[in-house]
Amino acid sequence: MNAPLTLHKLRVRAADLHDAEECRRIDAFVREMPEGTPFHLTDWLKAIEEACGQTPHMLLAERAGELRGLLPLHEMHSPLFGRALVSSGFAVGGGVLAHNRANANALADAAWKLAQRLSCPEVELRGGVLPKAWATRQGTYAGFVRDLEANEDDELKAVPRKQRAEIRKAMKNGLEITTGSGETERADHYAVYATSVRNLGTPVFPKNLFDAVLDRFGDDADILTVRHEGRAVASVLSLYFNGTVMPYWGGGLFEARDLRANELMYFALMNHARTKGCTRLDFGRSKVGTGPYHYKKNWGFEPGPLVYAGKTADGAAPREMNPNSPKYRLQVKLWQKLPLAVANRLGPMIAKGLG
Repeated sequence: MNAPLTLHKLRVRAADLHDAEECRRIDAFVREMPEGTPFHLTDWLKAIEEACGQTPHMLLAERAGELRGLLPLHEMHSPLFGRALVSSGFAVGGGVLAHNRANANALADAAWKLAQRLSCPEVELRGGVLPKAWATRQGTYAGFVRDLEANEDDELKAVPRKQRAEIRKAMKNGLEITTGSGETERADHYAVYATSVRNLGTPVFPKNLFDAVLDRFGDDADILTVRHEGRAVASVLSLYFNGTVMPYWGGGLFEARDLRANELMYFALMNHARTKGCTRLDFGRSKVGTGPYHYKKNWGFEPGPLVYAGKTADGAAPREMNPNSPKYRLQVKLWQKLPLAVANRLGPMIAKGLG
């Protein structure tokens, strides 16, 4: 007679990400867990490795051969920002995905041991089940999620009055909406996104990062672009996961503001996502008190606090990645003044180590 499952010892091991069957098993677990995100999927880990060269790791917690939890990690390395194990790289979520805190603690302990072997002085867990006795970081970011309405008319009514008026103005500006993931959509999206982040003073990610995510996610990722007189003025790359749409990498040109192109873009995305079977929109995270934070509140989204956990080696300081901090204020101002061609050439070399 087999022993009860509870009598078997929990085992934590590294997954073989080259084993297709193991990856299918991991992804099935992620999709079954209510707290699962696109950033827990093996395709996310592999896309980051392919585009940015950051080595992925996946730790699995098993009992009697049954998967009880997992932790995706990227081994981030940058000459400017140092080394760290991050769950997950280039993600706003991730962290430990487990049935209980005991399993989460076991995975976190294994992650710290892995970090020591890899000479990474820090582990950062972005959400998930928080391990016991790790330092928590909260109050910096908030997340914004709400249900989608049943149809376009109800969706418009659900938007607060002032923001609804902006959408109606956009509808009168002769804007065109396109969706897809072909070469034209990719090129236009990158041109808009790169310009947008340069204007914000932030290095742009490599274009092949977006290509790798689109290629690996297939129908679960696409680009929606707003065009004015044939020219792309706003564009967003979105992820679709378990009935939720997540506008992830988006931006607009300066003229998008007068055209209200961003307003139309997000409203169009809500309606587009409904045709793909989505019932919720995750507007992503924003730093508390910033312009994007208030912009999302204007859409009727209520902020929810995001709590991250971290652990650093004795004597080491956590990586400082906040561009709004005094440490980076001068660099941001200088970056905003760079010619776009220069920013697009230098940016990916810096940004691929941000994680």
